[in-house]
Amino acid sequence: MLPLTIIGGYLGAGKTTVVNHLLRNADGVRLAILVNEFGALPIDEDLIEAQDEDIISIAGGCVCCSYGNDLTLALMDLTKLDPPPDHVLLEASGVALPGAIAASVSLLQGYALDGIVVLANAETVQEQAVDTYIGDTIERQIADADLIVLNKTDVIAPSEQNAVSDWMRAKAPHAEVIPASHGALPPAVLLQSFLGRERIAAKAPEHQPDLYVTRALAINAPCDAERLARELASEDLGLLRAKGFVKTTGGTRKLVQVVGRRWTVTDTPADTSLGVVVIGRKQTFNEDALDRVVRGATLDA
Repeated sequence: MLPLTIIGGYLGAGKTTVVNHLLRNADGVRLAILVNEFGALPIDEDLIEAQDEDIISIAGGCVCCSYGNDLTLALMDLTKLDPPPDHVLLEASGVALPGAIAASVSLLQGYALDGIVVLANAETVQEQAVDTYIGDTIERQIADADLIVLNKTDVIAPSEQNAVSDWMRAKAPHAEVIPASHGALPPAVLLQSFLGRERIAAKAPEHQPDLYVTRALAINAPCDAERLARELASEDLGLLRAKGFVKTTGGTRKLVQVVGRRWTVTDTPADTSLGVVVIGRKQTFNEDALDRVVRGATLDA
């Protein structure tokens, strides 16, 4: 299954900046970026190696594709690339509803929704949310999110950032709110593809790695995979993402994935390596609670 992440948010929230940042820090992961039209997402010129009508080749094996009016056809075409991408990012237009796009993706074979990331402009989102013309769109975008990136926090005071974050959590209690400046976040926060890789926060100064904690959980004993996934996604742990493989009492192996409050457990081949990698914000990371969750899921399996 090819993982697909939807990146949404209203005009001016910083989606383009985030996507270009991911491309600059792909670290060997072959990303495919889908946009409605190339003009809507100006890829940094120094990243582009070649371009034709429908696809832009980007340094490091990444590509950018335009889907125009036929998203389904573009997604199916991506599965035919040789080599195929490791991860697909779908950059939604500023007025699109990410949840509706996710519903369409769920109907396609070969794709698995990795999560919905919605960007919000920390300086303007509250004002936009009460605007007569765009307020409903803003609120519905926020409601669809698994992760909300509160971008442009560098242009507001810390007290304002706290107030906007609290407001955002009240609007979307099921989502994790992540502050950011200039869209600079560790790729592992946004995409499961980076979890477990050696260079999760490769370019330290840009990513502010001191704000995040990454931990590899060695889970070799039989495990209740669904319980583990459900509890890793609980608000008490405050994790942003988790991904890894566990075995059940019956000897089968399962892939556990968590993004915000969303979690999935799926079958996986028997030769996969056991262990789960988690990433969270240092401010809310609760290592003792994490240990209790793992012990409970294994002892009661």
